[in-house]
Amino acid sequence: MSDEPQHWAPRDPSAASASPGADEGAQGAQGKAPGRKGRTKRPKRTGWRRLFPTWRMLLGTVLVAALLLGGGFFAGYQLVGIPAANAGADAQSNVYLYKDGSVLARDGEVNREKIKLSQVPRTVQQAVLAAEDRDFYSQPAVDVKAMFRAGWNTATGKGKQGGSTITQQYVKNYYLGQERTVVRKAKEFFIAIKLNREQSKDQIFEGYLNTSYFGRNAYGIQAAAQAYYGKNVEDLTTAEGAYLASLLNAPSQYDVVAHPDNKPAALNRWNYVLDGMVKEGWLDSGERSTTEFPVPGEAKPSTGLSGQRGYLVQAVEEYLTGNGIIDAKTLATGGHRITTTLDKKKQDAFVAAVKDNVMTKRSGDREADRNVRVGGASIVPETGEVVAMYGGVDYTKQYVNNATRRDYQVGSTFKPFVFTSAVANDSTTLDGRRITPETYYDGTNKRTVQGPQGSTGYEPANEDDVDYGQITVRTATDKSVNSVYAQMAQDVGPDKVRETALALGIPKTTPDLTASPSIALGPATASVLDLTEAYATLANHGRHSAYTLVEKITKDGTEIELPDRKTEQTVTREAADTTTALLRSVVEGGTGSAAQAAGRPAVGKTGTAEEDKAAWFAGYTPDLATVVAVMGQDPESGVQTPLYGALGLDRVNGGGVPAETWAAYTEAALRSSPAQEFDLETAPGSDEPQEPGDEETGTTEPVTPDDSPTGTSPSAPTATTTSAPASSTPPSSDTGTGATGGTTGGADGGTTGGNGDGGTGDDTGGGTGGGTDDGGTGALGGGFIEGVRGTRDPAG
Repeated sequence: MSDEPQHWAPRDPSAASASPGADEGAQGAQGKAPGRKGRTKRPKRTGWRRLFPTWRMLLGTVLVAALLLGGGFFAGYQLVGIPAANAGADAQSNVYLYKDGSVLARDGEVNREKIKLSQVPRTVQQAVLAAEDRDFYSQPAVDVKAMFRAGWNTATGKGKQGGSTITQQYVKNYYLGQERTVVRKAKEFFIAIKLNREQSKDQIFEGYLNTSYFGRNAYGIQAAAQAYYGKNVEDLTTAEGAYLASLLNAPSQYDVVAHPDNKPAALNRWNYVLDGMVKEGWLDSGERSTTEFPVPGEAKPSTGLSGQRGYLVQAVEEYLTGNGIIDAKTLATGGHRITTTLDKKKQDAFVAAVKDNVMTKRSGDREADRNVRVGGASIVPETGEVVAMYGGVDYTKQYVNNATRRDYQVGSTFKPFVFTSAVANDSTTLDGRRITPETYYDGTNKRTVQGPQGSTGYEPANEDDVDYGQITVRTATDKSVNSVYAQMAQDVGPDKVRETALALGIPKTTPDLTASPSIALGPATASVLDLTEAYATLANHGRHSAYTLVEKITKDGTEIELPDRKTEQTVTREAADTTTALLRSVVEGGTGSAAQAAGRPAVGKTGTAEEDKAAWFAGYTPDLATVVAVMGQDPESGVQTPLYGALGLDRVNGGGVPAETWAAYTEAALRSSPAQEFDLETAPGSDEPQEPGDEETGTTEPVTPDDSPTGTSPSAPTATTTSAPASSTPPSSDTGTGATGGTTGGADGGTTGGNGDGGTGDDTGGGTGGGTDDGGTGALGGGFIEGVRGTRDPAG
C-alpha cells in the first residue's frame, strides 16, 4: 500500500461536493469539537404526539413503580412484626348508663372457651370454610386479587365487600382490631404473611375458630355451640355447624330467635353454606336435599341482665349496629361507656304500671294467663328520644323483646294514618265530598268497598256485625268502624296511605304493609317502638324525628361520633293536627276513655289484632307519646294465642288493660311536669257540619272485583243503601275480623267475646289480610272456619 493517506469516498454522494471547511463550520456551530464525527439530531415531537408518553417514559415509570413497590414491601415486611395479642382477644364489658349517669347495666363477662381443632367435627370445619374461605388450605396467606376486587366493589357503590382470607381475619381478631383503616389493613397484610410462615394452616384455623364472634356474647365455636344449641362442639350436626358458620357474616342479625323477621336472610346464608359444601365435594347432594334448618334454642343470658335491663341493652345494641355507629364485633369487644336517652324515673314508672295493671291480675289457676305478654315504649315527640321501654316479664325468662318485635298486627291503631293521609292529600269521597271529621260515610256491616270502576270485592265486617248506617268520620273513629275506614282508604288511595305511614315513621320493611283497602284495618306488623315513633310524629305536628336510644358513647376516653338528629316536616301540620283533634273524642267518650285517668289532655286510639291475639293502646300528650300492647303467646311453642279469658276477662281489648296501663304510666311519668294543652292548627272547615252524601252501599250480590282500584272517585254502581244503624245500641268496636262464621263478639269497651264472619270475596282475599275465596286458610295466620264463603280481613 502507498504511504499516502487514503481518502474514502462518502456513502452519500452529496457529501463529496461539500467542502471540508463548511462541514467543520457546521460542527462548530453545533458545539461539536473539531475532528469528532457528528450525529444526526432526533427531530422534536410535534402535534398530537406530544400528548402521549414515549416507550422510554413508560418503561421508566414501570421500573420506578416496581422499585417503589418492591422497596415498600421489603420495608413493610422488615418493620411490621407479629405483635402480642390485642386487648380485644380478652374482651371487657360495656357499661350502659341512664341519661342521668346512673348505671343501667353491664353486659357481663366475655363467654369464651378455647378448644382444639381436632374437637371440631370435620363437616363443621368444612361448613366454616364454605362460608368464609373455601381455598384456605390451598391459597397464600393473603388473596391480593380478592382484596382489589373487594376494594373496587366498595368504591363503585356495590356495598362493602369482604376480601380477607381466614388468615387475615384471624390476624384482625387476635392481633389487631376491627377498625377500618388503611394502616390496620397494611399491618394485617404483612402479619398474615409472616404468620403463615411461622404457623401451620391448622394452627391458624384453630385460632380463627376460637376468636371469632358468633353473637349472643359467644366468642369461639365452643361457646357458640352452647349458646345456640346447648351442646359441646363435638356433638354439632352438619346442619347446626352450617348455621353457626352463617352467623360469622352477621352474628346479631342472623339470630332467628332474637330476630324472627330476619329468618329469610338467615336461611339464604345457611343454604349458601350448604350449597358451597356440595360444590366443593364436602357434602353429598343427597344428604343436602334432606337437611332441615336447625332452629336454635332461646338464649340464656346472664342474670346480670335480668328484669328489663337485658331488653334495654339489647335494644341499644340493635340501635348502634343498625345505624352503623358500631359494628357488632367491635361492640362485643367491650370497653364502651354508653349513655342512653332512657329516663330512670320514667322507666321505673313503666315497670310499675305494667305490674299494677297486668302482672298482678294474672293467676296460676287460669291457663290463658301464662300466655300474657306486654310490650311498651315511650318517646319525647320533639326530640325522638326513647325515655322508657318495657320488653317483657324478665329478659332471663323471656328473651324476645316485646317492644321491638315485628310479628303482631297493629289493628285499628293504624286507622289515624288513613285519616292523616286523607287530609294531607285533600282527598274526597266517591261522590266528591272533602274528607273531614264531619264527613258522612256508610257504616253498614260488610259493605262492599267501592272503587271508581265499581266493587273491589272486599267486604270488611264490623265488630258484632253491627250496621251503623250513615255516620261521621268522627263517630267511625270513636267506634272504630271497619267498613268506613276501608272505604276511606280506597277513596284516598291505598298507595298514598302507605306513603303517609312511612312518612310518619313506620318502617318501609314492615311485614304486610300492603297498599290495598285492608291496610286501614292494621294487618301490618309494626313493632311497639315503630308505632310509638309514628304517633310521636303526629304529636309533633307532623315533624318526624327518627327515634334514638343513645345520648353519648365513649371508649378509652374518646367520644364516638353519633348521627345527627334530623327533624323533618314529613306530613303537613294541618294533617297531623286535624288527626289529633279527631282522636280527642276517642279518649273523651270513645273506646279509649280509660286513658282519661292520666289526668291531663290526651288523645289516642285503641286496636285489636286478628283473633284477639294482641290488644293495643297508642296515645300521646303534647309532650309524651306512648304505646302499650298486651300480646298472647304460648311460652313453650312460641305460637301466638288469643287472649280470651286472660286476666279474668272475657276479652282483653285495647280500651281495657292497655289503656289503663297507658294512663297509669303517663300520670306517673309526667307527675312533676305541668299539664300542657294541645296547640293545634287544623285544616280549614274541619269542624263544619256536613250532610250525608249519595255514597253507595255494598250489596250481597256477587260483583266483579276491580283489579286496579285507585283513590279517585267517579260515582259507584247503584246498590242498596242503609240509612240508619241497627236498633240495638252498638258497642265500641275495635275489630272486624271474620273467622268464626257469625259468632257474636264484644269490642274494645265491650264484654262478650267472638268475631264476625267473612263476606263475599275474590281470589286475592281483598288484599293482604284476606283469606281464600272458598273459606280456606287466611293469609295472616289463624284458621278460617268455614261459614259464609268469602274474604276475611284482618281485625281492626
